[in-house]
Amino acid sequence: MRSGLSRTSSGISTLFMGTRIDDDLYDELESALLMADAGVDATQELLEALKKRVRTESITEVPQVKAVLRELMIGLLSPLEKSLALGEHQPLVVMIAGVNGAGKTTTIGKLAKHLQSHDQKVLLAAGDTFRAAAREQLTAWGERNQVAVIAQESGDPAAVAFDAVQAGRARGMDVVMIDTAGRLPTQLHLMDELKKIKRVVTKGMETAPHEILLVIDGNTGQNALAQVKAFDDALGLTGLVVTKLDGTAKGGVLAAIARVRPVPVYFIGVGEAIDDLQPFVASEFVDALLG
Repeated sequence: MRSGLSRTSSGISTLFMGTRIDDDLYDELESALLMADAGVDATQELLEALKKRVRTESITEVPQVKAVLRELMIGLLSPLEKSLALGEHQPLVVMIAGVNGAGKTTTIGKLAKHLQSHDQKVLLAAGDTFRAAAREQLTAWGERNQVAVIAQESGDPAAVAFDAVQAGRARGMDVVMIDTAGRLPTQLHLMDELKKIKRVVTKGMETAPHEILLVIDGNTGQNALAQVKAFDDALGLTGLVVTKLDGTAKGGVLAAIARVRPVPVYFIGVGEAIDDLQPFVASEFVDALLG
């Protein structure tokens, strides 16, 4: 986690090496948080609360300022902490959405591995019939993890999803994960297709989908926040997976999400390896962020 977030933390941790608590420290801290894409709202909220605590508690040492900021950031991000609830549904049906390039299909492979480590029988559905090679990519992940993949040569994504739910029930699976075509929120016909998949899944199992996860690329910063808003409005998201945080200095976007659209963050990706998808824990994340 610490090495994965080092690009973001390098802009923040060095600010606490000085000895003076003054306007310069606050200005630099504001710039660092904005550069990390924490967003104007969250940055202002954190700084105002920080200045107030420094005044009321008569804080004079810079390390104490860092400790208070840590506490405030954990308070802001803790509401995003939530675990994927396993065992409540048979099977748990998870719909995965996201724009092209966010790492959606790779994330599904990593999630399958994570769920298997918790003794879950997993079935994948290749519902991304829009992108060339998406089905093959998911099938390769399935083979690597010894997970069955439901796919059709040229299929309606909703039909693939329906078949997968039926197969999951018939085979006694614990989790069915449905890949969907990467799309931009502006591509209305594709967003409509997502809504259709959701409707058809409900026909296959009345309580499903139980989880609708959006995979977002941590590199995209404030653009990721716009995606969260758009997909949440269209589908009613239950959770997020934030990928590629190891390659960006924009890890502060989670603060912006917490402030503007607090959809739970189930997992964060801090590397390329299959085990680099980790459950989001606010205190660990903030410790890595502040260095």
